[in-house]
Amino acid sequence: MSSARPNFFQLLGYVFGRRLPADMQEWVRNDVLGPGATRRYLVRWITPIIPFLLLFLLIPGPVWIPVAMMLLLFLPWIYFAVALRPIWQRHRLQQHGLDPDLLGSKERARADVERAEYERRHGR
Repeated sequence: MSSARPNFFQLLGYVFGRRLPADMQEWVRNDVLGPGATRRYLVRWITPIIPFLLLFLLIPGPVWIPVAMMLLLFLPWIYFAVALRPIWQRHRLQQHGLDPDLLGSKERARADVERAEYERRHGR
């Protein structure tokens, strides 16, 4: 396992969609599939919209109106970010030369164990 980590400028480019060098594939795999990957993904998708949403607070009137307008944009933004996460993960893996089938490897391994256990108990 390579201990190569991107520097600040490489990380900034990576966040904006650039490809990292081949020696950082293990880091990319851990970033896309490792512990905390969903949290990092959501932070990267939510952070850019926050300043835009805060502009709604400049609208005069009761506070509930700009808050409601922010929620009308923010809730679908979150919904689609969560729904499109597997597509983004598959793209990032392919972009860095990794096998996109890594995406469901844990679920497939768990299903294989379950199936083997079922066949052992009940026969085929």
